[in-house]
Amino acid sequence: MDLQEELKNKIIEALNLEEVKPGDIDNDAPLFGDEGFGLDSIDALELIVLLEKNYGIKISDPKAGKEIFRSINVMADYVARNRKK
Repeated sequence: MDLQEELKNKIIEALNLEEVKPGDIDNDAPLFGDEGFGLDSIDALELIVLLEKNYGIKISDPKAGKEIFRSINVMADYVARNRKK
């Protein structure tokens, strides 16, 4: 399983998106906002926890998180470069 697929599965699990399949999330689509997957600021906090728990990545600045969580591809690239586990 590639990192993008792994992240999709972890996001679905963390956010309890039972009706969503990994294939439903486009790797380049925005994760937040109306044009994208539609996640909100509460979801962003969950993603920050997910990165810390699974990859040892701490994000203290929510603005940085917003940039990192722009899409699955951006997130996967960030994780690949910064993971500690």
